[in-house]
Amino acid sequence: MAYHIVLVEPEIPANTGNIARTCAATGTHLHLVRPLGFRTDDRTLKRAGLDYWHAVHVHYYDCFEEVRQAYPDGRFFFASTRAARRYCDFAYRDGDLFVFGKETKGLPQQLLDANPETCIRLPMTSAVRSLNLANSAAIVVYEALRQNGFPGMV
Repeated sequence: MAYHIVLVEPEIPANTGNIARTCAATGTHLHLVRPLGFRTDDRTLKRAGLDYWHAVHVHYYDCFEEVRQAYPDGRFFFASTRAARRYCDFAYRDGDLFVFGKETKGLPQQLLDANPETCIRLPMTSAVRSLNLANSAAIVVYEALRQNGFPGMV
């Protein structure tokens, strides 16, 4: 069983590194959509991912449409603080793709508007605008794994 985390134009190398570590721990594929706010040989990126990069399936794209073309039958879920439905309101299955936007702006509104039925949010108080990107990605992928009995995990 494999899930996918798609980061659209991530800006902070430490977040991407932490997400890579989550991907290594869960067998989740990591998809990075350019432009990236850092170089992939960035010291901070590598440090945040520790020595787990060899265990991460990383894919690079020049635009989000390339991800769609690579997974034409994939179920895409779009994370946004503006989504109506909570991340735990869905039944996830093998191969689902969880899409997250850049740290400062989130996903483009046009992408959210085109996919309202699969937009997800993490509940939080009104005291903050959003959760950290790496934390959000981990919460969502672990919910998908939990729903499916943590296959292949000890």
